[in-house]
Amino acid sequence: MRSVPIPVDTSKLTITCVKAPRPRVLNKDTGEIKTDRNGNTVFEVTVSVEDEFGRIELVKIATTGEPPIGAGDAVNAVGLLGYVWEIAGRWGISYRASALLPLREAAGV
Repeated sequence: MRSVPIPVDTSKLTITCVKAPRPRVLNKDTGEIKTDRNGNTVFEVTVSVEDEFGRIELVKIATTGEPPIGAGDAVNAVGLLGYVWEIAGRWGISYRASALLPLREAAGV
């Protein structure tokens, strides 16, 4: 069953990169890297997300291509979508963005 993407309103969120982007590994034994349907490498970035009430969560956001951000950068998650998943009674939300840009550069986007 494929989940339906849910757009995430980032207007009231503060997103900060806490771990530099790295290629997403599909298989730790073989080192196989995840690619999108066009063959581009999928990167994952660990970020802290703070809402308007001061609650903070660490999440990983996937994006195609290496984002120009590093640890400590404020981030604009362009086109952020959440996908709810369930496997063997466990569930969670995975996140994907069309781009992850430094907030200072994203002002013109």
